[in-house]
Amino acid sequence: MDSNVVRALEYTAAKCRRNVLRMIEAGHAGHMGGALSCIDIITTLYFHVMNIDPLNPALPGRDRFILSAGHKCMAQYAVLAERGFFDKGILDTYGSFNTRLPGHPDMHKLPGIEANTGALGHGLSIGLGMALGLRLDGLKSKVFVLMGDGELAEGSNWEAASAAAHHGADNLVLFVDCNGLQISGKTRDIMNMEPVTDRFSAFGWSVAEIDGNCIPDIAGVLEKVPFTPGKPSLIAARTVKAKGISFAEGVLKYHYWKPAGEELDRAISEIDRMIEEVKP
Repeated sequence: MDSNVVRALEYTAAKCRRNVLRMIEAGHAGHMGGALSCIDIITTLYFHVMNIDPLNPALPGRDRFILSAGHKCMAQYAVLAERGFFDKGILDTYGSFNTRLPGHPDMHKLPGIEANTGALGHGLSIGLGMALGLRLDGLKSKVFVLMGDGELAEGSNWEAASAAAHHGADNLVLFVDCNGLQISGKTRDIMNMEPVTDRFSAFGWSVAEIDGNCIPDIAGVLEKVPFTPGKPSLIAARTVKAKGISFAEGVLKYHYWKPAGEELDRAISEIDRMIEEVKP
């Protein structure tokens, strides 16, 4: 992958991390941990991979993105704003009454949101329905779904996984954000779903595993989808919760963050420094 492209994507992802902190500053709290673990994936999709048009978000032939783990929506809001789907000033309304940026994505409030999500375990089913519909319409579009590893315990995911393989939905790509933590603790202690790749392989999917905070890895694996014609693709993305904020990385209490003391100032300083370091 061209080093200039990598640098540009890393710079964009850093700015999107800053957008997340902008929302935290406005709303005084939010699901920061998961938003920052998956933001490199969402940035790469919207800025490098997906066929989309911010000026025509309902383009029939567009690729679709479904954020099944809807509580991570600050990541998607941050990327949509950076990509030009809406004015960045709207980020400053996060947490306010009647905001267009609710705590879970709402397709009726913002352009670029394809489905209302947040009740965990439904995004893959929605994405599969879209993928099959696109195929029936003769469109070559892909559907990308992102869920959390803590979400895998929901049984509805496995019904959708079975159906996707049965129907050969090779225009469906699923990322599992494997950051190892969920609201109540470590995923391996609460409901261990490892090895994720083996489970999906057994359901008939083609699978890969990457560093989900490494943009060359993300872009590289997406160049290969579908991994096998006639099969849906699963990408297990190993990530770090709250990636980019040193004192919060991999720490459970930052799943939902209400900054205390000078924490926010420190986080902003670290991300601003990251932006300068990766600036093309």
